[in-house]
Amino acid sequence: MAHSQSFIVNGSFEQTVSPLDRGLAYGDGVFRTLIMRNGMPECWPQHYQKLVADCAVIKIVCPSAELLMSDLQQLFMPDETAIAKIIITRGEGERGYAPPAVTSPVRVVIKSKVRAYPDSYFSEGVNLHVCKTPLASQPLLAGVKHLNRLENVLARMEWTDPSIMDGIMLDDHDQVIECTAANIFVCFGDTLITPKLDQCGIAGVTRQRVIDLGHLLGLTVNVENITLPKLLSADVVIITNSIYGALQAKSILQIDWSPTPLAADIRKILQV
Repeated sequence: MAHSQSFIVNGSFEQTVSPLDRGLAYGDGVFRTLIMRNGMPECWPQHYQKLVADCAVIKIVCPSAELLMSDLQQLFMPDETAIAKIIITRGEGERGYAPPAVTSPVRVVIKSKVRAYPDSYFSEGVNLHVCKTPLASQPLLAGVKHLNRLENVLARMEWTDPSIMDGIMLDDHDQVIECTAANIFVCFGDTLITPKLDQCGIAGVTRQRVIDLGHLLGLTVNVENITLPKLLSADVVIITNSIYGALQAKSILQIDWSPTPLAADIRKILQV
């Protein structure tokens, strides 16, 4: 079967991931997804810093930035715009949860085509589903983009309607956390709020950049708990990730929002 993706493992096009790899067996690893534009990774310092931080949480030694950049340059053409997914696993191990005393982390880089989103996503906004699948609390892993993403898989299986772009996920205390593949912000007047991620959820690079750059739009950005009723009462709801930047919610639970310039303004400041 032909694949629209290509990959490199530990710097080699010939090597594959072992069946004994702990990333395969236990999800023992982390990943990042980012845009390669003209053969270079966008926001690379922030993405690499987050890779290092996430690896540190689960006590994996992150490969060097130079090594990963070499992988990227082998896989992507100098004039190419595409999506890179970087996976770091702990490497091979014996059966059982206890990791080996000495491990050799495995790095995988996957190249995919950039999805062509409909123009309406950017001009009118997107429809969001509210997922029934909750995110379990685990403060030790909160914010980390680890390979255990079964909650997101189950949540994404909840809808097949192609008009729905993503789904909002709540935790087991009914607090809004994120979307299945994006972070989320709500705007009230000149205040932008994104959920706390101290119990669960992924702290995305684009989320952090919006937090850091929101003042350029004259907005105060706060991190606090958000209930679903509060989200539904917002002036604007925005979702963010490293592929499309920012999109406005058009409809959630039969509540509709008219288009505003906010998502486009956020995309613009993300280009700085």
